[in-house]
Amino acid sequence: MAHTNFKDWPAMAANLIPAIRELHKGAPGVMKAFREMGAAAHEGGALDAKTKELLAVAISVAVRCDPCVTYHVEGARKHGATREEIAETLGLAVYMGAGPSAMYAAQALEAFDQYADQAAGSAG
Repeated sequence: MAHTNFKDWPAMAANLIPAIRELHKGAPGVMKAFREMGAAAHEGGALDAKTKELLAVAISVAVRCDPCVTYHVEGARKHGATREEIAETLGLAVYMGAGPSAMYAAQALEAFDQYADQAAGSAG
């Protein structure tokens, strides 16, 4: 499969860690509430963890949030999502968000490939 390198998604996630730590220091109450909300959203229920991450991928594309794309693509992959499932999810995101979502969908698929390569121990 062909891989692209428009953005380095794993590096983006890693490079955000210091900034996120600073945000936690600067707004601890808000960030604590945000973590708690995330935990509640990911609790078990009618939807499994993979489905929830796939939904988050689609929303990340629709709202055009690069950091959201990288975190949720990797989350979906870790919960067993395949490249085909990511691609199908992205198809729905494109349908709902038109042209701008198509551009982010291409990037989200790139993010999946980079994380899969990283997990397999290859450079791509």
